Amino acid sequence: MAKPKEKEPVDIVKQNAIHVETIMKERRTQKLYTEFNINPFKKLHALTDKPMSNITYRKEEEDPAFLQAIHRARLEPAKKYSHPQTEAQEIGWISTPLLVSDRSDRRLHFPRRNSEITKYMDAAWRLKEQTKKL
Repeated sequence: MAKPKEKEPVDIVKQNAIHVETIMKERRTQKLYTEFNINPFKKLHALTDKPMSNITYRKEEEDPAFLQAIHRARLEPAKKYSHPQTEAQEIGWISTPLLVSDRSDRRLHFPRRNSEITKYMDAAWRLKEQTKKL
């Protein structure tokens, strides 16, 4: 029968060296961010104060770059970018009509016209709908 090996006693100096090496690796890749910005592409939910609070706030200076980023995030994609960013944006990207709508041009404008028969049938259907509802 084989004897189980006994565990070696814990070497505190060795474990401390491993811990120090781990911390040094973390510090090499760590970045310290000192400037805070709100993500302009995420919707903000403004919370209002309590209605009866009488706290007076002092007006602080607004950062123009921050305001510009927030206003730019709220624009529609066609105003933000020069060309579509995704395939789905390609549909409807150019929303200006190809031809100017001219109502006097009879080739492209077909207004609704009523004849004697269509006026009679329209009145008959209206009467039928009104009697159904009663």
